[in-house]
Amino acid sequence: MSLLGNIIWLLFGGLIAGIEYILAGLLLCLTIVGIPFGLQSIRLGRATFAPFGKKVVEAEQQGPVKLVFDVLWIVLFGWEIALTHLFFAVVLGITIVGIPFAKQHLKLIPVALLPFNRDLRRG
Repeated sequence: MSLLGNIIWLLFGGLIAGIEYILAGLLLCLTIVGIPFGLQSIRLGRATFAPFGKKVVEAEQQGPVKLVFDVLWIVLFGWEIALTHLFFAVVLGITIVGIPFAKQHLKLIPVALLPFNRDLRRG
């Protein structure tokens, strides 16, 4: 079931969202200061390609540096990404057919807000 959900997800916007995350990550990696944020953006892009069958988990290693990066991420990028996922969750949640996709957008909000301390894993 998750394979079918991921295929439909890609056809109806997941592919575009994932490519946008990865392109933004590559642009961020052009600067030395932006490399950690670019790598997280690329990781978010890969996760966005196939969210069905995955769950959000806390990162295995947490520390003060990751916390500082998460705060900077929220201020600079994360809140806009999270609001976008929330908007699409509300729009897709209106229809019965869109509810599974709305749930995937809601699942991606914590990862979009705290990418250094959250991860999507098979589960």
